Amino acid sequence: MTHSGRHFLQIPGPTNTPLPVLAAVAKPTIDHRGPEFQKLGEAVLAGIRSVFKTSGPVIIYPASGTGAWEAALVNTLSPGDHVLMFETGWFATLWNKMAGRLGINAEFLKGDWRSGADAGLIEARLKEDKGHAIKAVCVVHNETSTGAASNIAAVRRAIDNARHPALLLVDTISSLASIDYRHEEWGVDVTVGGSQKGLMLPPGLSFNAISEKALAAAKKARLPRSFWDWEDMLAANKTGYFPYTPATNLLQGLKVALDMLHEEGLDNVFARHDRAAEATRRAVIHWGLEIQCRNPAEYSSSLTAVRLPEGHSADGLRAEILKRSNMSLGNGLGPLADRVFRIGHLGDFHDLMVMGTLAGVEMGLAVCGIPHRPGGVEAAMKYLNGNAGSVAYAAE
Repeated sequence: MTHSGRHFLQIPGPTNTPLPVLAAVAKPTIDHRGPEFQKLGEAVLAGIRSVFKTSGPVIIYPASGTGAWEAALVNTLSPGDHVLMFETGWFATLWNKMAGRLGINAEFLKGDWRSGADAGLIEARLKEDKGHAIKAVCVVHNETSTGAASNIAAVRRAIDNARHPALLLVDTISSLASIDYRHEEWGVDVTVGGSQKGLMLPPGLSFNAISEKALAAAKKARLPRSFWDWEDMLAANKTGYFPYTPATNLLQGLKVALDMLHEEGLDNVFARHDRAAEATRRAVIHWGLEIQCRNPAEYSSSLTAVRLPEGHSADGLRAEILKRSNMSLGNGLGPLADRVFRIGHLGDFHDLMVMGTLAGVEMGLAVCGIPHRPGGVEAAMKYLNGNAGSVAYAAE
């Protein structure tokens, strides 16, 4: 079916790519061994550090976030090493499965798919580990399947309170450049990122931000690695180059995306995401629907996952909205399939795009006969207009 008008891509990533970034990606490919590329490489390798909030190295891979997951594990661990992971949702589950396939002994602390990682449970488990068999703690900062954000500073305190030497590995794929994140201040050893969400790029780049402790661990780690090896990358990056052919055109886009983020200011970027997320939640609550994340303190500013009443199909709603409004919403994953739909509000957007998204959802709810209280769009608009007072989580 052919649609007139622009397509609303409101999934939690990939996100809309700004025209200046698309234009940079579409520029002619340059020699990745030449002096023009050296300037580009030096610029993006320096600029990306401020987004992670680190003074240490950030490695850029020509890969999806899944590749950066693997790089974080194989550069720091050895076969049979014990790692502690927390079940926040679908993506934490996939990272856990990857660890097992790599020959790592992955212990998965059970979660409810409606909350972030429980720092208290992590601390208690680490205190039980008197012999320090656990070599790393792996946590997803923003669980894209549920819309729950974990308190990474609290996880760092849990490790410190337990007096445990475990590394801290964090996935920030759907929160980087969308939700405040502080690699260095929070004592994270490896942070995993991706290009296709808050960084406003197409898929194809991923990142490892690395601490000194992680670099020391890499010297002793014995899991096989070649393409993902930090050592070769860091050696080449010193002069702005890469040890193999990089995603040259995506790096051209990354330079522009970083310029845009720095021009807006990261604090302003985070405030814009917070604002969109709050407007979205006010609409959802006014409709009388349930937010998948239970704890308001853990609400994500990147996306909102919405539960439908029993007997109603989230996939049916998404299909109807796509057909009528040319808008894509995120589907439910794993046990949340057909129970949840996800509204992405991250990357390149503004208030009017948020309002258009919510209008499309409210129209879809009505057409599909899903019980709801009309007026959620007005509730969101009232908030965005500055007339809603303080943040609240009850329908007016």
